[in-house]
Amino acid sequence: MKTLTIAPRFCGPPASANGGYFAGMVALIASRTVTVRLLKPPPLDTQFALKALPDGGVQILNGEDFVGEARPASLQLDVKSAPEYLQAVEASRHYAGFRSHRFPTCFVCGTQRARGDGLRIFAGPLSARGVVAAPWVPDASLDRGDGKVSPEFMSAALDCPGYYAVAPDDRMMLLAQFTTHVDRLVHIGSSCTIVGWRIGSEGRKHEAGTAIFDGKGVLCAKARALWIEPREAV
Repeated sequence: MKTLTIAPRFCGPPASANGGYFAGMVALIASRTVTVRLLKPPPLDTQFALKALPDGGVQILNGEDFVGEARPASLQLDVKSAPEYLQAVEASRHYAGFRSHRFPTCFVCGTQRARGDGLRIFAGPLSARGVVAAPWVPDASLDRGDGKVSPEFMSAALDCPGYYAVAPDDRMMLLAQFTTHVDRLVHIGSSCTIVGWRIGSEGRKHEAGTAIFDGKGVLCAKARALWIEPREAV
């Protein structure tokens, strides 16, 4: 049985994994596009057992506790067009997390993470386009060994911009489901643009799409996420 452990560096909330990174690691082990359902926040520095299912899916277990599951998927998504890189830079100046941040040490969007440690993806609104956008220049710590970003970090980068697309008022939400598909890996040190947009909402459930574009505006990766407002404050 395969195992998975999330290092403390890759946190979302302080005590649990960033959902996009966690989903990316599960997809990497599954070696295919999967929809990952997060049943509980995955604790850090904990060895999970990955139990293969007959349909190609995976159950993620912490002892006897179900943390999540992954099912084979094919991602259908109408991707928003990429803004110019400098437009994304300008949008990021208005990132809501600069005013207040629930999880300022988040690996992806935390304002307290240093360059070369966190991804520092600060997605701010581009109201005319109906998206949030952020610039991203991947650093050397994300290199898979050939000058390109490892796919689990591409998945992580697609996570938090979706939250800011559906929660501009910073309401509490938890990532419940995440499907990502990487078409091509971006190069370390390249100037990328990330966008996020609202797909739809129903009650406490909110769907978001996200995408990564390279410096030439070519779509490199995309994701669809389901965010849920908890019944009680976390």
